[in-house]
Amino acid sequence: MKMNFSIFMLAALFAMPAVAETNWGSQAGSTADLTGAPAVRQAPSNVNYQKYETRSTTRTYSNGGSGNTYYTTSGRPTYAAQPSTRSQMYRSYNSGATTRTATTTRTETVRSTMKRKYYLAHPFFQPTEGKFGMITDLAYNTASYDFAISQPYDYILPDFRLDTDEGKWKMKQFAIKEDLSFGITDKLAVLLMGRYDFTKYKFDWRLPTAPDDTMKDNDLNIFGAGLQWRIVDNEKWIATLSGYYERQKEIANDFVLDFKAGYKVSKSTIYGLARGWLIRFDDGIYGNGIRGYDRNGQEGEFDIIFDEVKTTFFAEAGLGVFSVLGEDWTLNLESIFGYYDWHNQASIKGAIGWQPNDWFALELYAKTSFYDSAEGKSLKTRLWNPANDTLYMQGHGKMDNYNETSFGGRIMFYF
Repeated sequence: MKMNFSIFMLAALFAMPAVAETNWGSQAGSTADLTGAPAVRQAPSNVNYQKYETRSTTRTYSNGGSGNTYYTTSGRPTYAAQPSTRSQMYRSYNSGATTRTATTTRTETVRSTMKRKYYLAHPFFQPTEGKFGMITDLAYNTASYDFAISQPYDYILPDFRLDTDEGKWKMKQFAIKEDLSFGITDKLAVLLMGRYDFTKYKFDWRLPTAPDDTMKDNDLNIFGAGLQWRIVDNEKWIATLSGYYERQKEIANDFVLDFKAGYKVSKSTIYGLARGWLIRFDDGIYGNGIRGYDRNGQEGEFDIIFDEVKTTFFAEAGLGVFSVLGEDWTLNLESIFGYYDWHNQASIKGAIGWQPNDWFALELYAKTSFYDSAEGKSLKTRLWNPANDTLYMQGHGKMDNYNETSFGGRIMFYF
């Protein structure tokens, strides 16, 4: 399918890349973006990553029987004779002393405490009072679906001819996302975020003679702010509640509520999550479209419409586990089921992290959808003139093979 104008543009919101993928993500060094870890605590009560451990070792020392050398039970010399009383110490420095009495054995206890590492990739991360968390997220995102238009248009409007009724919509994006969080208190943190996208959209028409329609969109497209509250954090349980506002430039205003609760088992945290978005679109429609001019300079637009609403609601629920594999390595697995107004989707995400110290960490992750109700869904299509709001034709299009995939890495600092 091809119109006789070739400038492609995003008519409104493509649901998942623009909204569902921006969870603060997630996305300010905080839990609101699937990032983070429980707070550092003074008492050795938490077992979020590894327990505080106190080790006791008993050593027995005995006189080796020759001179003034003492030996441990393993037979290795440790130090010269040590007087057991003050009077013996004085006599040991008396050149006239020829004999002395010494304790043949003694026992001491050595105590050592292991230091717990503060894992920055933990999904419950939140900076403590006066501390900053900073996460730089570099991601490559793709999305696509096949579509077929049910009505031919070529005999209706010669100047806005559609040469084929099948095609593939594609999105490829490189995104740089910055999350910053600051601990107002040990339980309350402020969140700031922004995302710059380098995006290419394409309508790839099936007919070889129909040129593809493409558009590039490079801009600071998402930014926002919010608060995160650590509700509970003890030996067994941890939970956080976040609320924040996001602005999707020229698309929508989002108001988001995020809740997570986890149960700590040895070196793992098993958790559940729930998120909700109240979304107010700038226009009462969102979907994908192309816009341009015919040979006579008349403007026209073709849209695949997801929904025609001013306000809508998205929701997600999921389960995950965060585990410490070794002193410097972590693993996070998470599965999400989401309702996104016009379709439902299930996805899985895996991330492996490396953290050599308490203030710096790296993480690599991958996420992909494995179920989507958009398969076989029929959506509205329209051909119209946006300049004078004249509707030329309205029909339906069938969607198949809907897919979203992301690969990325995160650089994390805590200071």
